[in-house]
Amino acid sequence: MKQHVDQHTTLRFEVTGAGGTRLAAWDYAAAATVARTAAEPVAEPGGGAGPADRPGVLLLHGLLGRASHWAATARRLAPRYRAVALDQRGHGHSERPEGPYSTEAYLADAVAAVEQLGLAPVTVVGHSTGALTAWQLAAHRPDLVAAVVICDMRAVALGEAGQREWEDWTRSWPLPFATLGDARRWFGEQDPWADPPDPVRGDFFAEVMVEDEDGWRPQYAPRHLLRSRDHWIRDAHWDELAAVGCPALVVRGLDGELGRAEAQEMVRVLPRGRYAEIPDAGHLVPWDQPDAWGDTLERFLREVAREPQHATPA
Repeated sequence: MKQHVDQHTTLRFEVTGAGGTRLAAWDYAAAATVARTAAEPVAEPGGGAGPADRPGVLLLHGLLGRASHWAATARRLAPRYRAVALDQRGHGHSERPEGPYSTEAYLADAVAAVEQLGLAPVTVVGHSTGALTAWQLAAHRPDLVAAVVICDMRAVALGEAGQREWEDWTRSWPLPFATLGDARRWFGEQDPWADPPDPVRGDFFAEVMVEDEDGWRPQYAPRHLLRSRDHWIRDAHWDELAAVGCPALVVRGLDGELGRAEAQEMVRVLPRGRYAEIPDAGHLVPWDQPDAWGDTLERFLREVAREPQHATPA
């Protein structure tokens, strides 16, 4: 594992994922940790105050994201937690192989990140399909996971119709965009899926764009996203949720993709599940309402820290 430090004291780690895929993991809170610890040392939940004593948090983005989307969350958690965001395969600064993009590959990558970065026992925070990987990690490798946060990810099977609709949508992107402002405006205002128009959505997608000779394109390849979806949209995931023995928080935005009834059923199926709902938020909960999201996440982490590590589900 290699480590790099940039001028902003962000730490980048290189992780070897499934099949030798090179993955980039980021500690965006390094500078914030240094500054806040120097100004006001804070006692850790486990009793220590040094970086080695901070409980680990792994932040997993969804199929349309990248690790940098978690920068504000990571910095808020510092210095109490060692929060590391992973650029998942095909995204951000991680390698873009032609495959595999299976749920098993994403899970193996997450295991590699936790083990190679020494994060266990870790709280895994996932948004959208990152949350799917989070609960699969908790179900299949309970020895590595202390708690899990599931943000706006459905457990039901979405089926072929949803896949066709998603494919039509990605094909409708007017690539390449002439300017980054054009990309921000299209995803925030002109995209038929942006209903109503949402500047947060425009900013979210602008962050995944990179400039090439002919204009701006997403860092990921849409075909890789479709291959990733192909492995999970046909199956429901209730059995996996029932196998998550650690504390688990299901978070939804009031106007998100995860409906209230389904979210509450997920909480019921999870042996130690609990529920949080954030008003005035859609699918992009942590970015629509960052303060409410941060408060909810920190409250859950404090609750988990007070619970016995091996508590028996009620």
